[in-house]
Amino acid sequence: MPEPEEDAPAPEQLPLTDPAEMLGPVPPEASELTREQRRFFRYDRNRDWRITRNEMLSTRSDGFRRLDVDGNNLLTFEEWAVTTANKFDDADFDGDGKLTPKEFATTAPKRSTGRSACRC
Repeated sequence: MPEPEEDAPAPEQLPLTDPAEMLGPVPPEASELTREQRRFFRYDRNRDWRITRNEMLSTRSDGFRRLDVDGNNLLTFEEWAVTTANKFDDADFDGDGKLTPKEFATTAPKRSTGRSACRC
């Protein structure tokens, strides 16, 4: 059987306090990572402060897979050439077989904004 609820104290029994005098706990400080630490952690996936060969190469594997069209883990000249030719054709907006500086600029790798996807 639940305990009966106690009656709330009468207002004259409540202590008076000035909220301006109240102090709460100090919030923890978030440590800022240096630019070099952020770069390091892009490779150090398991955060053990050591970068293995696999961790270092893993950042390149997605690009390799995109070029390896037949998926045999071998990149042939033809696979590279077709990808490069397609990239050229996509950038050549006017179809004249030449890239203007503006067209060439569209072939640059997309840069990360450096911001995390977290919106918290």
